[in-house]
Order: sequence, then C-alpha cells, then structure tokens
Amino acid sequence: MSADDQKRQAGEAAAELVESGMVVGLGTGSTAAWFVKALAVRKLHIRGVPTSDATANLARELGISLAALDDVKAVDLTVDGADEIGPGLSLIKGGGAALLREKLVWEASRRCVVIADAAKHVTVLGKFPLPIEVVRFGHVHTGQRLADIAAEFELPPPRLRMADRGVVVTDGGNLIYDMASGRIDEPAGLAAALKAVTGVVDHGLFLDLADEALLGTDAGVVRLTP
Repeated sequence: MSADDQKRQAGEAAAELVESGMVVGLGTGSTAAWFVKALAVRKLHIRGVPTSDATANLARELGISLAALDDVKAVDLTVDGADEIGPGLSLIKGGGAALLREKLVWEASRRCVVIADAAKHVTVLGKFPLPIEVVRFGHVHTGQRLADIAAEFELPPPRLRMADRGVVVTDGGNLIYDMASGRIDEPAGLAAALKAVTGVVDHGLFLDLADEALLGTDAGVVRLTP
C-alpha cells in the first residue's frame, strides 16, 4: 500500500468520528485533505474551522460550511496531519507552513486527532526539520538568536525556508526557519527556549495536544493514545 493510500485510509477513519452539529477544525496538508474530502462525502451539518487558506479553498469547493475561529466558542474536534509522531503523541508539524493557525485551532479544541501514514510514527522526534515561524521584521537577527539556542541544545542552526518562487511566506505574512536537528532529545526544553525568543511567533513542536492518532498501515488503521 502506498503512503498516499495510507493517508486516505486514516483520513476516512477520522471522518467517521465527526457528528452533525459539530464545529470541526480542518487541518492542513496532504493527509488532512483526505479527511476534508471524506468529510464532505458524509454531508453532515457541521461548521469547519480551516487552519489555512488552502484548506479553506478546498472545503468551499466541496460544500463544507466554514466559520472563523473567533466566531465559535470552541472547536469540538480537530483533525490534522503531522510530519512526525513521536513518544506520547509529541508531534512535529509545520511542513506546510501553517503551524501558527494550526496550533491556535488545536488549542481551542476539546479533542484533537492526528492522522498520518505509518512512516510518520517515529521513536524520537527530529528527523523532519523543525519549523519555526518568525515575524519578517528583523528576521536575520532572530535567526541568529535561534542559532544560539540551537547551539545550547547541540543542534545545527536553522535555515530560512526557500522555495522555487523565493522566500516562503505563511498565510499570516511570516517567515519560516527550519532546524534540521536529526533528533530532539529535549523537546519540552527546546519548545520553551524557542518560544521565549522575541520575533518567534511559534514553533512546530506540538506537545501534550494530541488526544489520539490514527495511522494508516498496510494492515489497516491503527489507533495510538498518549
């Protein structure tokens, strides 16, 4: 079974968790897109809170009613993908440059379910570069402070994310620095240190946020809990 088939499998399983009347957080990325598509097929009466412009556009095309995060008291269930799922359902997210909006929706949610293909489940976080979202103003200086923190944790300095079109800019107008660490032995300590840097909007370490994970595997969907 291909990774894309596993993603579809996980997305469809997550869609079965949604009930009419819910406010649902709609994640960003290729796996979350399968969830949004499966959700649309069910034709439930829900309101979706998208975590990116790309997800909002997909949901509108599929006929899913949308609401802004500030227009709802709480989100009943958020379903989103991850770049890595580590011990205790610690996560690295932000490969799609939507980590800030994703984390805002996650933290407003009563329940968060992460979906992924089997390869995303790892024994230690860090093989996937850790995204760090920073404000554009003075970002070179912010990047230097991030390099100092990386050195404290014996990690390589982060690099500004680039694409064929140039510097990657988030939906909120911010920039992304990626820390290709290899492994993160102290995720909680690193998360706190990064968050304390002026200029850092947020980072892609999602700790103590996921309530369960649904992994698509060749043997079917596997459920993980913290």
